[in-house]
Amino acid sequence: MTIAYEAMMFARHAHRAQQRKYTGNPYSDHLAEVAGIAMSVGWQASLIHPDQMMATAWLHDCIEDQGVEYAQLCRQFGPVVADGVMLLSDLEVGNRAERKAAGRKRLAAAPGWVQTIKCADLISNTSSIVMHDPKFAVTYLEEKRLLLDVMAHADPRLRALAMAQSKVEA
Repeated sequence: MTIAYEAMMFARHAHRAQQRKYTGNPYSDHLAEVAGIAMSVGWQASLIHPDQMMATAWLHDCIEDQGVEYAQLCRQFGPVVADGVMLLSDLEVGNRAERKAAGRKRLAAAPGWVQTIKCADLISNTSSIVMHDPKFAVTYLEEKRLLLDVMAHADPRLRALAMAQSKVEA
């Protein structure tokens, strides 16, 4: 069994009671979409093994949304995956502007493979937000553009897609 498969099963279980906002679909649909988008561009195996990247994509919301502990991820999936999930977890405090600024700083310093997963997450989230909550979409798309501006090490194809999506759907 690969760690990517193990991470998929772990994430599906951790998020089993969670539904997507607006649609009510199982949250695991979003996780699968993020993993698929991130892996569609491949990654340089010399920097990180593709299984580690896919595992991180599947697990990207489990600390933030489900309270899974970093130590548990580290034991089960190793420090590379656990560190990637931590970098993708929005755990900052303060008002929205402060949290988003801190998140941009965290992700600007993240390795390219983590930024690539974040681009996949943004791509997955955008259409649903724009379709179901146009008022909030104005705020979301501006925050997305600011974040994409600092994620210079993401896969350029996904970064360009996410940026184009934020402009077209605005």
